[in-house]
Amino acid sequence: MALVPCQVLRVAILLSYCSILCNYKAIEMPSHQTYGGSWKFLTFINLVIQAVFFGICVLTDLSSLLTRGSGNQEQERQLKKLISLRDWMLAVLAFPIGFFVVAVFWIIYAYDREMIYPKLLDNFIPGWLNHGMHTMVLPFILIEMRTSHHAYPSRSSGLAAVCIFSVGYILCNIFPSLN
Repeated sequence: MALVPCQVLRVAILLSYCSILCNYKAIEMPSHQTYGGSWKFLTFINLVIQAVFFGICVLTDLSSLLTRGSGNQEQERQLKKLISLRDWMLAVLAFPIGFFVVAVFWIIYAYDREMIYPKLLDNFIPGWLNHGMHTMVLPFILIEMRTSHHAYPSRSSGLAAVCIFSVGYILCNIFPSLN
């Protein structure tokens, strides 16, 4: 039952996301006191998605280590369900939303910083936390995609799920009275 380096890496990534989330939530910003709080920001939702995804990865690794060689059919069936959830979440939420947040943030930042991340925010959010939220997401998810085999859902069901998430996000931010 030796740990594989990618399993240790997943634990480290999960801990880094937990640290980023805790540090972000500890910041006292006026926008956190308005409608939706942190949840209105796609960056924050993305961090939660990434933390949940890597939590599922770690849970899958632990379950795999504990059920290996046990011969219990029920445990094997549950492990397969957990692996399919992990793969679905990577394909439908973690990668598309993570890539979108990183790409759009840095493209807009390069074009006009004040549009997406005003200099005023430097007083609240340290640089390392900004990079943790807007840069490290992509390398972490690419490392996961490179180090593990994933079975992806069909293109139509994956696109449908991403569209449902996107429309839900837009509706919650355009029509606050629906909440």
